[in-house]
Amino acid sequence: MNTPLSTGNPHTNNALPQIARIIKMHEEDNVAIVVNDGGLPAGSVLDSGLTLIEKIPQGHKVLLKDLAQGEIIKRYNVCIGRANKPLLAGSWVHERLIEMPGAVGFDNLPIAQQKDPCLSPLEGYTFEGYRNKDGSVGTRNILAITTTVQCVAGVVDIAVQRIKSELLCNYPHVDDVIGLEHTYGCGVAIDAPDAIIPIRTLRNISLNPNFGGEVMVVSLGCEKLQPDRLLPPGSFPIQSGTKSEDGPQTVCLQNDSHIGFMSMIEDIVQTAVPHLERLNARKRETIPASELIVGVQCGGSDAFSGVTANPAVGFAADLLVRAGATIMFSENTEVRDAVDQLTNRCANQEVASDVIRELSWYDSYLERGRVDRSANTTPGNKAGGLSNIVEKAMGSIIKSGTTLIQSVLSPGEKLKKNQRGLVFAATPASDFICGTLQLAAGMNLHIFTTGRGTPYGLAECPVIKVATRSDLARRWHDLMDVDAGRIASAGASIEDVGWELFHLMLEVASGKKTWAEQWKLHNALVLFNPAPVT
Repeated sequence: MNTPLSTGNPHTNNALPQIARIIKMHEEDNVAIVVNDGGLPAGSVLDSGLTLIEKIPQGHKVLLKDLAQGEIIKRYNVCIGRANKPLLAGSWVHERLIEMPGAVGFDNLPIAQQKDPCLSPLEGYTFEGYRNKDGSVGTRNILAITTTVQCVAGVVDIAVQRIKSELLCNYPHVDDVIGLEHTYGCGVAIDAPDAIIPIRTLRNISLNPNFGGEVMVVSLGCEKLQPDRLLPPGSFPIQSGTKSEDGPQTVCLQNDSHIGFMSMIEDIVQTAVPHLERLNARKRETIPASELIVGVQCGGSDAFSGVTANPAVGFAADLLVRAGATIMFSENTEVRDAVDQLTNRCANQEVASDVIRELSWYDSYLERGRVDRSANTTPGNKAGGLSNIVEKAMGSIIKSGTTLIQSVLSPGEKLKKNQRGLVFAATPASDFICGTLQLAAGMNLHIFTTGRGTPYGLAECPVIKVATRSDLARRWHDLMDVDAGRIASAGASIEDVGWELFHLMLEVASGKKTWAEQWKLHNALVLFNPAPVT
């Protein structure tokens, strides 16, 4: 909906006509969001003839019809809550006026009823990647040094900086050297049932395809998470393509041979040399797009997330599935209110049961902490127009596209070779934990949408950041890789931006650096540990 309105020109006394722009997601909705930068002042007239009775910020909801107390507020043709008092058309609808509905139950859900959209295959698309001996494919060629415990993080960091400054220039085909640092490994109930989650997460991250099959570990020596428990002998491939029968190559800082701090550093540096040599011998080769494993998530979401960036990502997700690739969506609390949509889109009853199992387990996890899914929404989400988790979930789920869900991963699990297409990787919604768990699943490329803005990045994997608003893309011009705000403000189509994102993915997978990579911006790995800390 567009209509002219008058606002004062700060440089003259003349009023210039501008366009009042709102977006209504479904014809049955009784609210729409304001598109205009800076919002709309009271008195603005929409093309329907409705006059705003108060100022409404950008991204926030305007009520399109009078509502009595208790009446349903609809966006995306979904009840996002009920009016907690009588509301007048043209008013600002925000979280303080909405009574959030209860969570959808897990009984009597539609199971695998949605038909496969039968999209035509997308053939002939390739990228220049690194083929690993185990058949996996990397988009980067990185030496990653695994750590078994937080105690060694400082030592590993100093060793990594020395490798970068003294050695890396001799290995031009190696993209980076990183330490896989974390806050786990000791002081934890290592034998508790849920301890399997952080252990397998760290194990599977160590085997991420961007690391070329090179496994190098730094251990303290006395920690609970011993190297052979983290990476049991014979459980992982080595560069030759065979299985390691002796366990990972490990530098143990408590080893008697280490006399002084610098001997520890020297040991790590020298141990890295043969790994660097093997990685440097690798060359990019032409790989079909079907070998991409793309993780998608959103952070700093706003009301435009479900209008611009996430629908464009969803369109690109369908393109990836058509090309035979794998795409993972996650964030338990941000899909929980769409559980009926998920179970209906599952390829079969077994997959639907897996979705229910994961979301039910997470409900119980939140209940143990005496919170529920409503704890998800942040002050920034609300400032961006998202009133509650129901509204946020409806915008979040769109980035999964339209194809059927083929499989489900529990937290920390790794994709199997036969798991292709759309995958639900069950993770918390925390940006950092979600990204960490998607790395463990085998992600080699990451898509991250944001409305409020975030400098989020990962050292282990390229991250393409998609802005939901053009204002954010302009202000953060050297942090955002794609401006999806053009869909709302400049007439671009979801399809156009989706194709742009798809082509950018192939370029980044081939070595083009994202803004986060150029600035070397990255967040720490954050393991999900629901087990007790002792």
